[in-house]
Amino acid sequence: MLSALLSFLGGSVFRMLWGEISAFINKRQDNAHELQMLQLQMTLDDRAHTRNQEAMQLQAQLGIKTIEAQSQAMVDKADADAFGEAMARAFGPTGYSAVDIWNGIVRPAAATIALGLWVCKLITQNFQMADWDMELVGAILGFFFADRSLGKRGR
Repeated sequence: MLSALLSFLGGSVFRMLWGEISAFINKRQDNAHELQMLQLQMTLDDRAHTRNQEAMQLQAQLGIKTIEAQSQAMVDKADADAFGEAMARAFGPTGYSAVDIWNGIVRPAAATIALGLWVCKLITQNFQMADWDMELVGAILGFFFADRSLGKRGR
């Protein structure tokens, strides 16, 4: 009878115990796996958040740099416009005939006086040109021919 009882309990009870133990072990493994997956997902989310924050910070910095560049371009344009207007006023007629005559002759008169002094120096040297004299001739020719021809083309 003991063997029948052991046989009955052994087959059913041990199978039931084994089923409960294996179910417990499976659930424990599933819970550990789920916990690892949640921790990995949390790590990935943190990294994605960090990347998004860095991207937003970079975009903000680029936006600030764009605004700075635009404002600098506006200041440069205003400076150029002001310079152009000042140049137009400086070379335009003033409305006073004496001032307009003076403005018209001051540059040619200064150039004529400077060239006259240079010719006097050359006469005293018997028209022997030194290095300085040759450099001066090159600068004058460059100004009157190259500078004016480039100015007419808008360069």
